[in-house]
Amino acid sequence: MMKIFLFLVSCILTGISSLTFDPALDEDWMKWKSLHGKQYGKNEENWRRITWKKNLNKIKQHNLEQSMGKHTFRMEMNHFGDMTNEEFNQQMNGFVQGKPESSTLYEPAPHEYDVLQAIDWRKYGFVTEVKNQGRCGSCWAFSATGSLEGQTFKKTRKLISLSEQNLIDCSRRHGNKGCCGGRVTAAFKYVEQNYGIDNENSYPYTGMDGWRCKYKRQYSAANCTGYERIKKGDERALATAVAQIGPISVSVDSTHFQFYCSGIYHNKSCSKTKLNHAVLVVGYGTNGKGKAAQNYWIIKNSWGKRWGNKGYMFLAKDMNNQCGIASNAVYPLV
Repeated sequence: MMKIFLFLVSCILTGISSLTFDPALDEDWMKWKSLHGKQYGKNEENWRRITWKKNLNKIKQHNLEQSMGKHTFRMEMNHFGDMTNEEFNQQMNGFVQGKPESSTLYEPAPHEYDVLQAIDWRKYGFVTEVKNQGRCGSCWAFSATGSLEGQTFKKTRKLISLSEQNLIDCSRRHGNKGCCGGRVTAAFKYVEQNYGIDNENSYPYTGMDGWRCKYKRQYSAANCTGYERIKKGDERALATAVAQIGPISVSVDSTHFQFYCSGIYHNKSCSKTKLNHAVLVVGYGTNGKGKAAQNYWIIKNSWGKRWGNKGYMFLAKDMNNQCGIASNAVYPLV
């Protein structure tokens, strides 16, 4: 059976390598590889190019439909162009859903729901630069450090980049699995029980699982005493929390975020319950006026500045909990 399997694989690879590619795309393919530092073996390059071409066609078709008013956002080829959507989701979406954990619940008083029409905490020093998790399912760690950075700045007026690698290497006994996924709340529990988390410079990111915890207390730059959850599915409560507290960790269904570029993301295929990716809400706003107005959340992602709007996304707000934005919102107590 093994010989038959190897023979079939050989035939498939030979068939792929013999395909004739559109020469008009040769230069584009070479430029894309150079821009993103892609290097492949011969057989891998062939099927990576096939995947890239399929993604390119999908992007062009989507943008054509967007120009006809069928979509609210545009797509763009990026560093995920050689990945199938299945491969992209397996590698980049590392939020692991778990059973609801006991915690205090953030419940604003009725009069507190009247908040600012727009807020962007990037303008007030609460948010560090966009980071890049690489091909490691550590989004949960970046979401956790993002909200910790914001709350630490709020308390100390010092914006310090915190170590995701510290969380990847050291929070396994709290249920996290490094590059294979984890939960923001488990990261907060680790920081609370560890009495701190190191800064980025002292514990730099590698994008790989480190099986030995290298935390050093002398480099600890932040702490937390617990966390609070936002009422599940309540976008008004989430908006109030963002306006009053600062950046909030949330989880979303990012299955189809792969090539998002600009505009306000709205997708009927987005799930409110099957959450697979952790990000940071750093504000919200409105585009347009009157009946044409579109509300949106400002999302900081961890896929680098070459994804989305320089690493950010505008996600439809007040649209029936789009992509589950308010289904699992939480922030640390500092």
